[in-house]
Amino acid sequence: MTHTRNVLVVGGGTAGSALAVLLRRAGIAVDLVEAKADWNATTGSGITLQGNALRVLREIGVWEQVSAHGFCSDGVTIVTPDGTEIFTQQDVRTGGDDLPATVGMQRPALQRILIEAVRASGARVRLGCTIDTLMQDATGADVSFTDGTAGRYDLVVAADGLNSRTRELIGVTDKPTPTGMAIWRTPAPLPTGVTRTHLAYGGPAYIAGFCPTSDTTVYAYLVEPNRDRASIDPASYAEEMRRLAEGYGGFWDEIRASITDPAQVNYTWFDRHLVAGAWHRGRVVLVGDAAHACPPTLAQGAAMSLEDVSVLADLLGSHDAAWDDDLLTAYRDRRMPRVRMVVDASVQIGQWQLDGVHDADVPGLMGRTLDALKELP
Repeated sequence: MTHTRNVLVVGGGTAGSALAVLLRRAGIAVDLVEAKADWNATTGSGITLQGNALRVLREIGVWEQVSAHGFCSDGVTIVTPDGTEIFTQQDVRTGGDDLPATVGMQRPALQRILIEAVRASGARVRLGCTIDTLMQDATGADVSFTDGTAGRYDLVVAADGLNSRTRELIGVTDKPTPTGMAIWRTPAPLPTGVTRTHLAYGGPAYIAGFCPTSDTTVYAYLVEPNRDRASIDPASYAEEMRRLAEGYGGFWDEIRASITDPAQVNYTWFDRHLVAGAWHRGRVVLVGDAAHACPPTLAQGAAMSLEDVSVLADLLGSHDAAWDDDLLTAYRDRRMPRVRMVVDASVQIGQWQLDGVHDADVPGLMGRTLDALKELP
């Protein structure tokens, strides 16, 4: 190659930001465009990062910051709807014995850590901007942007999420499918005595849970059958979540009382998504939610996205020849069995709940899946 290879990353969320850092470390020039002017630095309630996600964050070089701003835990306490503890189960350390099983943290805190890493990497960033048109030939892609600029790239990476417009532009027709469940989520103050995730199965919701996200905060959530979102006034979100939470006791009493601001409450449907065929068309390749997504029943969504970019960056950075179909196919083939396992297991756990299967082997399926994820991707 007679020129420095350059990559356009479309989307500056967890996957896109992580990829930008890894590609820059490999000496590849990176342009990152993000449609939101605030770079998603203020939105979201909480996120659970399992060990295999932490392994990639360590590779990126941000593990110390994540550890400092999050809440490390190695177990989940199962409770009855009234808050009575049944047992505490130790989580699988999917990232290895030298990393905690999980870290809960506020999503904006994670995003700000990644933003700082992208800025420090030397990637060129444009906010409030995304792809307008895209044309490809055998050696690259010509892209025009919504801010009136244009560029040519050796590779375009679609990291623009579940409803990826880039995916549509290249003719990939696979789309996310609702599973029948939805989730209410909000940040809340950390109740005294909470040191790990608590989960209640049953009651007015399928799942009522909360996860510490710092020394002072939790991320609380309630899973129910999905409703027509258009029928729920966003101004009533706090009231709706409090009403659903009335069926839960213990620490939920304190959490419920704090749910007063509808702007802090998010209501989202669960989707299943897995692009069945190739994850690329020419010089455009999909990563993260643009290629696959699943309900958070295994808390593996962010981990799968981070593993994607780790594998792709490794292949691109170690491949001296042209970035061709064989290389991008190798990326998809390496990721597909692992991603399919996680998507299928996550959907199955939710389907058992939808179907009211009381003797389903949820712990067994979780254990087998997480054990498999201890292996490097």
